Amino acid sequence: MKKYTVAVLGATGAVGQEMMSILEERNFPVGKLIPLASARSAGKTLKFKGEDITIQLACDEAFEGVDIVLGAAENDIAKKFAPAIVKAGAVFVDNSSAFRMDPEVPLVVPEVNPEDVKWHKGIISNPNCSTIITVTAVNALNAISPIRTMTTSTYQAVSGAGAEGPVELMNEVEALSKGETYEPKVFPYQIAYNLIPQIGGEQFEGYTSEEMKMQNEGRKIMHLPELKVSCTCIRVPVVRSHSISVSCHFDVPVTVEQVREAIAKAPGCKLVDDLAKKEYPMPLETSGQDIVYVGRIRPDLTDDNGICLWCCGDQVRKGAATNAIQIAELLVK
Repeated sequence: MKKYTVAVLGATGAVGQEMMSILEERNFPVGKLIPLASARSAGKTLKFKGEDITIQLACDEAFEGVDIVLGAAENDIAKKFAPAIVKAGAVFVDNSSAFRMDPEVPLVVPEVNPEDVKWHKGIISNPNCSTIITVTAVNALNAISPIRTMTTSTYQAVSGAGAEGPVELMNEVEALSKGETYEPKVFPYQIAYNLIPQIGGEQFEGYTSEEMKMQNEGRKIMHLPELKVSCTCIRVPVVRSHSISVSCHFDVPVTVEQVREAIAKAPGCKLVDDLAKKEYPMPLETSGQDIVYVGRIRPDLTDDNGICLWCCGDQVRKGAATNAIQIAELLVK
């Protein structure tokens, strides 16, 4: 089997480290791994397949001879190095939002639109975490009847804010248990025992940037240019795994039985839907793995052509790192 030189841009972050772990877990054909980070981390080591791999400085010259670059850095870093990556002949699978809505860049969820990988021009974007989990859950319904609108609420774990998110939650819980105070640094307010109904800055008519990603990215991934989405994004005191409440609206009535059958067969999904037995998707059960659990399937009582469901998926894995590795697997095929 051919081996590939793979670089991880932003290797020291939560998603970068998860990418390295999943490359090993899925036995991706890595001939050489190059972890890249800022000058602050260059020279330190990370474990890969039991060996210490030295972190190298992220610079234009670092991409020479690289086949695939997995991006786990912020938008500005992705934009800074994308020209050098493409010039070096590598394919940049980027987890940032820098290129997601660029019409020249595929935006891919392998269970939904794997064919879009074929028209890349050196860059492929990894969608937003909540978008990945949601479209994986609902794409099979789109085959029954085109989805026209969706109303969604996301309940996003603190892991979505990076490695420091879970640390802040734990520190707050510990401080509060001792009757002490803790000044939030990652989130604008205390997240322990609280909900924060804002993720991202205002972008459109009171909707945040995070909320608009579901609409804009969903259209591109599912090839539904007329899709309309109303989304509310909420940060919740859950360590890992995002949950999304979804109401899908179609041109024709769709039955619960049709939806359950479609979800049960859908790639990347697991049907967990028995209210009488108290079986439904939950963050604790879906953390640390790559399947999107779907349940609480029921008619939308406000629309005869609507269906409601609830889904959960690991934000760091399927919502970011694993999806990027799956894209890389499509490339090497």
